[in-house]
Amino acid sequence: MSAARPPVLNVDDAPFTELAELSRMRGSSLPDARYGGRIAPLGLLLGARKLGYNLTVIAPGKRAFPFHNHRVNEEMFLVLEGRGHVRIGERRLPIRPGDFIACPAGGGETAHQLVNDSDAELKVLAVSGNQTPEICEYPDSGKFSVLAEFDNDAGGRPHVFAHIGRTHESHDYWEDE
Repeated sequence: MSAARPPVLNVDDAPFTELAELSRMRGSSLPDARYGGRIAPLGLLLGARKLGYNLTVIAPGKRAFPFHNHRVNEEMFLVLEGRGHVRIGERRLPIRPGDFIACPAGGGETAHQLVNDSDAELKVLAVSGNQTPEICEYPDSGKFSVLAEFDNDAGGRPHVFAHIGRTHESHDYWEDE
């Protein structure tokens, strides 16, 4: 752990970024009014390496992220405040403070999405493995994403490879070679 990063951060001091701003920083925008909230990247701020964790606050009537599954990393959510439901595969289950939600790595049966269907904020602690490369699938849209981080030989920031595509698009291995 870096000496510049203290190993303790109080949740009251966690800096949040609006999901719309986070999308803009990544070169996209939230697709419509179904999505909204803010996120505090706690693990990143504390210098965590093997675990990813964040505090996500989902605005009333919104979702934070699309329905998706991970092929590599398992996720766990702990509901801290608010109510809503979680989509897991074909199921929709009510959630409330104190609920733990397990989302193992796998196929569409493990796809998940937190939905705030109340009139108050839904606050969750999200914890996941931080393994790379990662493949995510988005069953509602037929998309997939690949994200990989590689050490930079020069010792600087890691190199990041990210790609989003559609599962029905494929290319021959030898095409254009």
